[in-house]
Amino acid sequence: MPSRIDYFDDPDAPLANSMVPSVNVVVADDLGRILLIRRTDNGNWAVPGGAIDLGESATQAAVRETDEETGIRCEITGLVGIYTDPRHLIHYTSNDEVRQEFSIVLTARPTAGVPRASSESSEVCWVDTADIPALPMDRSMRMRLEHYLAGDSRPYLG
Repeated sequence: MPSRIDYFDDPDAPLANSMVPSVNVVVADDLGRILLIRRTDNGNWAVPGGAIDLGESATQAAVRETDEETGIRCEITGLVGIYTDPRHLIHYTSNDEVRQEFSIVLTARPTAGVPRASSESSEVCWVDTADIPALPMDRSMRMRLEHYLAGDSRPYLG
């Protein structure tokens, strides 16, 4: 059984009991490929990211999480959007935490490193954007990537 279950607008979802500010990072290389991880907690593909720790900024957390999960160091270059939809809940079954979504999605370029798996990522690779639609991915993550790929200069706020 997965240790993370995402719910969207599901009347049978458990009630939220926390909200944790987090970041996700869309890292694009010079060829336009996106750095993706296969999550170990649910098997879905995603961009790297995680919680913002006390004492660090959103950009510091983004760089740290990307390095920890992928082996790639990056430089933050922009903002895709802020995702706070209360209909999206994330249930961590290991401790029964149910988070309401709160994610700042940033863009970045790689500066060093080689893709490698971690305890949070069973696979890490650069993916051509044309191949992304075929990958198993949570609805919210797919929406974040679609917003990035649309290239709108205005950040998504929702």
